[in-house]
Amino acid sequence: MMRPLGNVLITGGASGLGAATVEAVREAGGTPLVIDRAEPAADVAFVRADLADSAAAASAVDELAQRAGGIDGVFTAAGTDACGALDEVSTEDWERVVRVNLLGTAAVVRAALPHLRLSHGTVVTCASTLGLRVAGDASAYCASKFGVVGFTRALAMELAGRVGVTLLVPGGMHTAFFDDRAEQYKPPPDAKLNQPEHVAASVVFALSQPPGCEVRELVVCASEEGSWP
Repeated sequence: MMRPLGNVLITGGASGLGAATVEAVREAGGTPLVIDRAEPAADVAFVRADLADSAAAASAVDELAQRAGGIDGVFTAAGTDACGALDEVSTEDWERVVRVNLLGTAAVVRAALPHLRLSHGTVVTCASTLGLRVAGDASAYCASKFGVVGFTRALAMELAGRVGVTLLVPGGMHTAFFDDRAEQYKPPPDAKLNQPEHVAASVVFALSQPPGCEVRELVVCASEEGSWP
């Protein structure tokens, strides 16, 4: 028997995979709670915050938990990147990627843990296939996503038996994530990418596992995505 979703906190819920997960959670009977820098199109409980600011991220979690009466699940979809050679990307841009993708993830999960312990809920973190393999001119993104992989695996051991922990490793998706990149860093027109709603279904599956049963890791990518170790 699958677990009811309840209140699910979603970072980056205004666009891309986060927005697709908002809709998937709703369709599955859950209540999405969104943290994002932009206001979501969907009519959901929302707090505006920049995940590069850990204090602001934690405050947003606390506000949404209070408004909703608790948190049953968390999905950390928010992410950013800064493509380019290490000595060509500014220190500010490079470090922002790590702050948002890794430190922002940790800040949100840390703030949500008291609520998740009460609900025996589940955390799903969002890494990337570039958290398992590397690409040139993507050192900040790879460093942050490799960090999410290590963080999540350690967290699963730390919280075993009390809070569920799932590591989601998605491949490339048809989202606006690539829109602001220079042309050489955009996927080619024939790139094999997933639809975000397909990946969102995997998030709901992980969040729906009954207490004591966990999907520890999910790699979800287009069937023809390039090979990786």
